[in-house]
Amino acid sequence: MAAEPVEPHDYDADPAFALHRGGKLEVRSTVPVRDNDDLALAYTPGVARVCSAIAESPELAYDYTWTSKVVAVITDGTAVLGLGDIGPAAAMPVMEGKSLLFKEFAGVDSVPICLDCTDTDELVETITRLAPSFGGINLEDISAPRCFEIEDRLRAALDIPVFHDDQHGTAIVALAALRNASRLTGKPLAKMRAVVAGAGASGVAVSRILLNAGIGDIAVSDSKGLIHEGRDGLNPIKQTLARDTNRAGLKGSTEDALLGADVFIGLSGGTIREDCLDVMADDAIVFALSNPDPEIHPEIARRHARVVATGRSDFPNQINNVLAFPGVFRGALDVRAHTITEGMKLAAAGALADVVGDDVSEDYVIPSPFDERVAPAVTQAVADQARKEGVARL
Repeated sequence: MAAEPVEPHDYDADPAFALHRGGKLEVRSTVPVRDNDDLALAYTPGVARVCSAIAESPELAYDYTWTSKVVAVITDGTAVLGLGDIGPAAAMPVMEGKSLLFKEFAGVDSVPICLDCTDTDELVETITRLAPSFGGINLEDISAPRCFEIEDRLRAALDIPVFHDDQHGTAIVALAALRNASRLTGKPLAKMRAVVAGAGASGVAVSRILLNAGIGDIAVSDSKGLIHEGRDGLNPIKQTLARDTNRAGLKGSTEDALLGADVFIGLSGGTIREDCLDVMADDAIVFALSNPDPEIHPEIARRHARVVATGRSDFPNQINNVLAFPGVFRGALDVRAHTITEGMKLAAAGALADVVGDDVSEDYVIPSPFDERVAPAVTQAVADQARKEGVARL
């Protein structure tokens, strides 16, 4: 029997597909080519003089090519949004979107690159070979724990900023929001105990930046429960977490750790029960950041917590990476920093928190991505810190 014909799907009836048709980016020239004189300068023979000068003094590439102001947005498609390992072709709309946000929010040009390989050695080698064309590398949607090794090896190999946004963008914005929540509740970070659910890329990075910011203690959990020294089966990343966190020596589940905790930060894709929030400390802070479905619905969390944040745009206090990465790269590129340090990340978080200022409230601990003060504030803080730490070329 012949197969029945398949009706064509009208994708463009969906406004998301209609917007994406043809992609979201294009390349435009910055100089005119109106006549032979222009052509002779933009291309041969004039371009040969520039090439020869760069061959003799490679640092001139920063001034006479786009290299110093363009970021590569790179993924292998193994951890795209909440969709998981969907491959490089399906990841391209997200990488295009990231490049769009770079341009719209901080005027940073970038190129989306989806690599058809997942081996760690191959990724590091490929990105290293691409690096001479760019002023910075933004890693995106690479699955854990591979993402940690890939970033570390690239940072060691390259003399330009390398930044895994799933880790550090989330961490910067979460710390900024927590700083303002701390001001609101009157609890200093150094007196807080936090519970972080999730030990993937963002969970590890959030835990790290909170430790660097001086939080009192953190208990981190994964799918098998709380991470603590002596627990079997921990990979090297989690072994280091076990050493540096959970000074209280807590064991058991995420819910067990919430007893008396000041802060819950969810980055796990899991759920927590309402009654678990009821046993947290007074003026509790809940960041339920899994997207699109938070660990607990924010309206339920508000019954028990003073401050609630999510990763969603339809509730107050959205922890959105776009608040961080455009300004971080703009600041690093502006001073031609050869790396992004922990101090630069902390400076970005502080600047982002300061945008809120005296207007801080339960529904406003982090600014909107459309607040025009955000990118300039983060840019300036990152650039200043790069100069202070001696990692700026300018």
